[in-house]
Amino acid sequence: MLKRVFPFIGWRFTKGDIRADFLAGLTVALVLIPQSMAYAQLAGLPVVVGLYASFLPVIFGALWGSSHHLQTGPVAMTSLLTATALMPLAVPETAEYVVLAGVLAVVLGIIRLIIGFFKLTVVANFLSKPVMDGFVHAGVLVIASSQVSKLFGLPMERSGWYLHDLWNLVLSLPETNMIAVLLSVISIVLLVVLKIAWPKLPAALFVVIITTVMVYFFGWSDKVAIVGEIQKGLPKFTSVTLEWSTVVKMLPGVLAITFIGFMEMTGVAKAVAAKSRQPLDLDQEMIGQGMAALSAGFTGGYPVSGSFSRTALGFASGARTGMNCIFTGVFVALFLMFLAGALFYLPKAALGATIIIAVVKLLDFKRLFGYWKISRTEGFLALFTFAATLLFAPQLQNGILVGAALSIVVFLFETMKPNVVLLGRHEDGTYRTHDIYNLMVDPEMPVIRFDGRLFFANVSYFEDMLLDTHGEYSDARFIAIDCQGMNAIDASGVEMLGDMVRMLRENNVELLFCRMKYPVRKVLERADLLEEIGEANFFHRIDDAREHVGGEVGIGHTFKSSLGI
Repeated sequence: MLKRVFPFIGWRFTKGDIRADFLAGLTVALVLIPQSMAYAQLAGLPVVVGLYASFLPVIFGALWGSSHHLQTGPVAMTSLLTATALMPLAVPETAEYVVLAGVLAVVLGIIRLIIGFFKLTVVANFLSKPVMDGFVHAGVLVIASSQVSKLFGLPMERSGWYLHDLWNLVLSLPETNMIAVLLSVISIVLLVVLKIAWPKLPAALFVVIITTVMVYFFGWSDKVAIVGEIQKGLPKFTSVTLEWSTVVKMLPGVLAITFIGFMEMTGVAKAVAAKSRQPLDLDQEMIGQGMAALSAGFTGGYPVSGSFSRTALGFASGARTGMNCIFTGVFVALFLMFLAGALFYLPKAALGATIIIAVVKLLDFKRLFGYWKISRTEGFLALFTFAATLLFAPQLQNGILVGAALSIVVFLFETMKPNVVLLGRHEDGTYRTHDIYNLMVDPEMPVIRFDGRLFFANVSYFEDMLLDTHGEYSDARFIAIDCQGMNAIDASGVEMLGDMVRMLRENNVELLFCRMKYPVRKVLERADLLEEIGEANFFHRIDDAREHVGGEVGIGHTFKSSLGI
């Protein structure tokens, strides 16, 4: 229990580990500093808020998480969802907006802690991979296109209808600020070239330094949008008031951030854990993410999540223990105390270019459209979520909520019609679907296989199949159910089986059960149906049931001859 509350007391490291973590932490910090400022702008917040969210949250996420490599802090998708949740409530970059960002982070932290403490991370399974991919691809397009206005030095409207605002931006292109375009092109070229030529260098930091020097040297500060004054010093503790009416309005956005952040965190944490061979506890990791969000909310930051790119960078840079994240946070703190003022002339065009280059790597339309080849249903879910998210933008959470709801509806419809087939005996002695393999069904004991969970949503479908089989093979005195694929049964399923047993007996037909699993049999026993059916009607093999039937009625000679037995 003590290690669950304070997991960092179990950390063990050597001097060699400390040196490796120091260098990895520094490497990540050099990438995190420009990224955090860019992502804060994406969230509609002053750049200093992004730096505040890169100090204690990085440290707290490591101290209370289970992964030694997961880097927590500002990320693109969480920043965009933050803007989505807050823009209906306040004007971006205002004091009220900043306060609400802290409230959002605290609410997010509380929900994450609840999920972690009560081991509820399994709820993330309600979001299928196609739905997630559809949402992420649409979100990336929204993120990238939202930065286009900065690249061209143009203002972008916020009417609440993102596609409309984007179209108005296209119409205003003749008013493009050419200096902003020049800085954007230089930033993009440097980011791409440095990544290819010197992948280990912090390209984003070089872009920030070079473009800042250019604006200062050429006197462009009055011609392009710049960051301006960045408050020096460490963030201060701030009180957060949770008003129920405000929290309710934030909940859709909070849930979207929770699910998306968890999926991103899970993906990178599992990948790194597999390489480092470190045990991973996702529930404990959720607690770490909750503590990180709380620390951000109470220190002037905004919602944070696990970062895929920075975690991979830290691991590739030789990080060995959670101390690498501690060092990252310390380096950000040192930057806040001594160097923040040096970025007064940083152009926002450079930050926009940094965001675009960072997120476009997430696009993989081949994979998105590939779901259609695997399953038309899965492909439809992916493309529907993609289109819905773009349509609802900037209220992105509506897109993923609609996609998740549709996937659940599709799942329910599919479970209403499980795989229920008639079996025939193959020449190799196995029982297979009769119409696929052109096998003969025993007219005196037809065998029905049921695959899946027998519950309220599909009992009517299975009942109809039993009745249809009884009508088609009216001379049969036995109907066997192959229960090997029946994983579970609920009260509705038990009641249906009981009714069918009694109804068929009235018509001189016995219902036989083959290869039934113990959990299902136990439910029938608790419902007192086992005794009513009779122990003699349960068999370990289908052939055992067939021998039993043959002994009682003399199994049809024609059917046995056709099988060669």
